[in-house]
Amino acid sequence: MVRGFQSGIVAQQGLIAHGRGEAFDYLFGETTPKSSRLATKAAVALLLGARNPVISINGNTAALVPQDIVKLARSVPAVLEVNLFHRSLARERRIASLLKRNGADQVLGLEAKARMRIRGVASPRRSVDAHGIGNADVVLIPLEDGDRAEALRKAGKAVIAIDLNPMSRTSRSANVTIVDNIIRAVPELLRITLRMKPLSKSRLSAIVSNFDNGKNLGKAMQDMIHYMQGWEA
Repeated sequence: MVRGFQSGIVAQQGLIAHGRGEAFDYLFGETTPKSSRLATKAAVALLLGARNPVISINGNTAALVPQDIVKLARSVPAVLEVNLFHRSLARERRIASLLKRNGADQVLGLEAKARMRIRGVASPRRSVDAHGIGNADVVLIPLEDGDRAEALRKAGKAVIAIDLNPMSRTSRSANVTIVDNIIRAVPELLRITLRMKPLSKSRLSAIVSNFDNGKNLGKAMQDMIHYMQGWEA
């Protein structure tokens, strides 16, 4: 993250956001909770069953998992789109360049003429690529802010979140929330994607239909509580 900040990929505010998330990781013992495995399977089913899946990339995501997020996009396949809260063209280009150095063929979100607005978002993140998130039916939003997660849902898109806080607005707004550290979650998404690719569309749809995000977030809370109760031993 420090290197990402020094190279202009990560915003100052991104460092604070990352630290806030890592505080929740300690409450899971810095391991993947059992509840996240079920969510990961549902997330992969959504991505593989999508018509136009898109992965939204911010500075923190690009700095932490550039290679794995590109591999995931190519495996689905899904479109990569840069979307920033603290937006500047220079920073967008740096992130796109980093993704391309890690194997991305195309990165959307840089062309101002192709942008459209998502209603209900006050920040610069309301502006999306019409050929990417604007046309997506499923959007993976790692390390996201809650208002855009809600707005994307209202726009009729299925939302997959990666968020270490099971109580956040982002976690509660998403169709599927993977409560895990992104450095563990994205490699696991890639592994499960490769395993589930042979499944039929009907099987993928059944996996999504049987997943209850609210119930699974409750399980994540229980995972957190059980770990902290173990401190007393």
